[in-house]
Amino acid sequence: MDRSRLRARVALGAALAVVLAGTLLVSPEAVLSRAAWLVADPVRLVAASVALAAVRPLVAWPTTVLAVLLGYGLGPAGFPLALALVALTSVPPFLLARRFGQVGELAESGAAFVDHTGGVRSVVASRLVPAPSDVVSVAAGIAGVRLSVFLVGTAIGEIPWVLAGVLAGASAESLAAGDLASAADLRLVAAAGLAAVLLLGPRAYEWYLDRDSGDDAGDPVDGDS
Repeated sequence: MDRSRLRARVALGAALAVVLAGTLLVSPEAVLSRAAWLVADPVRLVAASVALAAVRPLVAWPTTVLAVLLGYGLGPAGFPLALALVALTSVPPFLLARRFGQVGELAESGAAFVDHTGGVRSVVASRLVPAPSDVVSVAAGIAGVRLSVFLVGTAIGEIPWVLAGVLAGASAESLAAGDLASAADLRLVAAAGLAAVLLLGPRAYEWYLDRDSGDDAGDPVDGDS
């Protein structure tokens, strides 16, 4: 195993260990239980939300907690800030994967897929799929998506999830962990998943046909000498 691949695995392993430790030691309930104190002062709420966005990747919390918290404190007016923080908090795992994860056939296949389907389209569709946010960020980093493209695609693709979280927080009389689940209504999940399929499906099928035809072109034809 070459040194670059070894360093990549060590770095990713260390990052996963930090995330696991943070997840075991801290939970979203610890923040949500103090929501009433945070929202009593808008400046305190904004500062706490920015700090939470900065450390969120280390504790592997869902990005929805930011939207719910800001919706609870600021109402629908908290949507722009929540969307911006959700996009920014997705950057660290993306950069980590882009720096250390672009090795092997998986990275090559991901880069080829993004080249065919388009960077923004790929990220938007991936965000619409009800998958963990950090998994999508890591996949985009491994595929070599540019940071600017990643941010634009993330901001667009996260709109329905952030809006649902803000509205769930705004309508909650008190904030609890259950409000995170209420932000993911099954109808929203189904609609977002369908949108992702419609957005990416045709391009993905074209990519599959191109790869298949390329493989066939490399095979010997019966009767050739």
